Amino acid sequence: MGRSSSWSIARHRGPEGPLTGYKIAYPMISADSRRVGFNGVALGRTQVYGQVADAVCIQSPRHHPPSSWCDCGFYCFHTLEDARDLACDPQYQHCVLLEIAASGRFVRYELGLRYARQTVRTVRLGRCGCGRVSTALADGGPGVVGWRRLHPVCGLCAGPRPVLTLAAFGTLSDGITVCSDQAGDDPDAVFAPLAGVADDVDEASLVPLLSAEVALLQARLDQVQSRLEQLTHRSE
Repeated sequence: MGRSSSWSIARHRGPEGPLTGYKIAYPMISADSRRVGFNGVALGRTQVYGQVADAVCIQSPRHHPPSSWCDCGFYCFHTLEDARDLACDPQYQHCVLLEIAASGRFVRYELGLRYARQTVRTVRLGRCGCGRVSTALADGGPGVVGWRRLHPVCGLCAGPRPVLTLAAFGTLSDGITVCSDQAGDDPDAVFAPLAGVADDVDEASLVPLLSAEVALLQARLDQVQSRLEQLTHRSE
């Protein structure tokens, strides 16, 4: 997951019950639109996994993840805050936050775990690219063989495009809880539309103002044209 020395030496541990972790991933939908899954952001970006999945080493089939001499296995953070921080990186802006239960063999690090098996419990959608709270998932364009990537969007940015509702995504994922991520007690109290700026504007009142601006621009253009003609005559 790319977190410097904090992802450093640790020892393998055996099962001691599922451990809760947090990670980011790209939400995906199958080509036939009958299944949903998740695509990793690092080594696993060529694979799509479902609600319950076992890690697979893409470099060698001769060992079981996680291996001490390989970087295979699922990764997760211990805290939701660290996962949110990583999601702020521009290259991950279309990811969702996952709460997972890690089980099987694992390696413990300062910031998180590298582990063999996971169950996705909750999917949290971050904000839309415009800054509003995401309320659905829309086709994002790219994908991998057999799967298309979905992007979290708000209703305004989705426009007329068909979208997958949070409830529909949860149904296709065999019952994973899907919701909009609410970082803080009331995020909309921090970022909210300015009252009286857009909603209360009378469009008819804008006509005289815009006409005056156009007239001013035309006058300025005439002045520039006249000056250009004077310079042209002098050069001749």
